[in-house]
Amino acid sequence: MNIPFKYTVGLLILAGCIAACWPGCHSSQPAPALPRQVDFNFHIKPILSDRCFKCHGPDEGARKADLRLDTREGAFAALKDEDERYAIVPGKPDQSMLVHRITSTDPEEMMPPPDSRLSLSPYEIALLKKWIAQGAEWKEHWAFLPPEKSPVPVVKDDSWPRNEIDHFVWNRMQQHGLAPSPAESKEKWLRRVSFDLTGLPPSPEELEAFLANEEAEAYEQVVDRLLASEAYGERMAPLWLDAARYADSHGYQDDRPRTMWPWRDWVIQAFNQNMPYDSFLIWQLAGDLLPHA
Repeated sequence: MNIPFKYTVGLLILAGCIAACWPGCHSSQPAPALPRQVDFNFHIKPILSDRCFKCHGPDEGARKADLRLDTREGAFAALKDEDERYAIVPGKPDQSMLVHRITSTDPEEMMPPPDSRLSLSPYEIALLKKWIAQGAEWKEHWAFLPPEKSPVPVVKDDSWPRNEIDHFVWNRMQQHGLAPSPAESKEKWLRRVSFDLTGLPPSPEELEAFLANEEAEAYEQVVDRLLASEAYGERMAPLWLDAARYADSHGYQDDRPRTMWPWRDWVIQAFNQNMPYDSFLIWQLAGDLLPHA
């Protein structure tokens, strides 16, 4: 049987991906350490929405035991037919029925139930228990919370971080038992940052200039140059264009002319001008309603 070349290449790539990830799938690395402060939006809500909302979420037709875990009122309300027990008792995981159910080995009581084909890892169970023990602080959706500057985490070894962002990266790596990789050569770094910010490789002239630059700000100067180039907007715009399903042509069958390119160019220009995000969204959603639009 003759297999087309493109399928052969695809199978080889798939085989390589499986081989590459197979050791990781069966690794015996220890579970990451629990965070010092468990955050509802970051740690807890993803667990609840993925494992609990199917039966205890907003869908009244699928809701079980009249328990809602997608709202603050439902999560902290008294359980019906449970002798005034509560799913979540802030500060008291041992009195919270949610903890009792997710740690139970009885098929009649354990949550998620066995027939749901869902399960919680020991790490996720520990997260839920610690969140309740810390007071079960409930937060609204992150988009409705004003941003707050997080304190720079204190790391055990501060010889590796070069800036505040590095402290956050190094702190998370330590939680997972990881160590930073050795610094790459200037040639590889320039190639990576050029592709990341412009989608284009560095020119020989740019490489030579960077290698010859011994200033302490040499790396920052490269980033500033790439951010100021027109290619930066062209690199970033497709992420937004893809989300909006942009296409230069109409597509299937009736491929008539489409004058969509002015909007595409506007998005590119907005990135290159570093337009504030709120202005960018206002112009996208209701630009035709603005004065002098």
